[in-house]
Amino acid sequence: QVELVQSGGGLVQAGGSLRLSCAPSGFRFTDYAMGWYRRSLGERRELVARITADGRTYYEDSVRGRFTISRDNYKKMVTLQMNSLKPEDTAVYFCGTGDQRYWGPGTQVTVSS
Repeated sequence: QVELVQSGGGLVQAGGSLRLSCAPSGFRFTDYAMGWYRRSLGERRELVARITADGRTYYEDSVRGRFTISRDNYKKMVTLQMNSLKPEDTAVYFCGTGDQRYWGPGTQVTVSS
């Protein structure tokens, strides 16, 4: 049974930091690129950051330099470190495979101004 357990998120003031974690199970972790996606109110879900199995990363323009995605293939975990958060980063954040086959339940991130 596939499961992506997410943790982290919450409420933070602008300029603050949050860390999201994702612990997938039920599939071969090293076969998949992993990503963090977000959906703001009224918007479509978008890719925020992606990391391949061998550690190559991609960032959406608005988060590059502020967010860092990482993975631990031994512990089977993916994290998103979010620094210098802005109100426009407010969204529900989802952990997912790079091919969008498997998804976590989402976690709310709210950045107050």
